[in-house]
Amino acid sequence: MGAHSFSAPSELQKLLGERLKRLRLNRNLDQRTTAEKADISERALRNLESGRGSTVETLLRVLKALDYLQGLDMLAPEISINPLDLLRQSKAPQRARRVSKPDQKI
Repeated sequence: MGAHSFSAPSELQKLLGERLKRLRLNRNLDQRTTAEKADISERALRNLESGRGSTVETLLRVLKALDYLQGLDMLAPEISINPLDLLRQSKAPQRARRVSKPDQKI
């Protein structure tokens, strides 16, 4: 979806719906079977696949019914290291420096 990053939300919903429909068809499932597996109505599935809006719960149920929960990792990946924290860290020293001794007067 990189090329679609500036699309309108309605366009992105339609694109997501089309991709879910292709995934369902790739799994050789009809809408009735998928809706039953997801424990949602066929109408809710049709709305999701057509991009006419849906709930997050419906999306999650369909992803689970299609055995595609790894889709969640693509939508919202787990970040292990905060990139901003890396920028805030001071750099590690590149060399060891000799400790200077205070001047001694006799």
